Amino acid sequence: MEPTFRVHVLTGERTVLDEEIVSLQARGTEGFLGVLAHHAPLITTLAAGPLTLRFSDGRREVLNLTGGVLEVQHNHAIVLADAIA
Repeated sequence: MEPTFRVHVLTGERTVLDEEIVSLQARGTEGFLGVLAHHAPLITTLAAGPLTLRFSDGRREVLNLTGGVLEVQHNHAIVLADAIA
């Protein structure tokens, strides 16, 4: 079983997702980036584009963000999305 980490995806109005995932891929303002379990601490801005989440059961979920911020620390990721299109 692949190691997992917690992700919270939030907008100004609601919590969109709060689950354990295996990986996250997002479009940062400086290019695409990926996050796995035990990633080094990171804070970056996100550009408009897909946020791809992969779960331990193999399923994938893609959310289309209009921009936002990603913070990763202590095996936990928080995506503060401007909006999800």
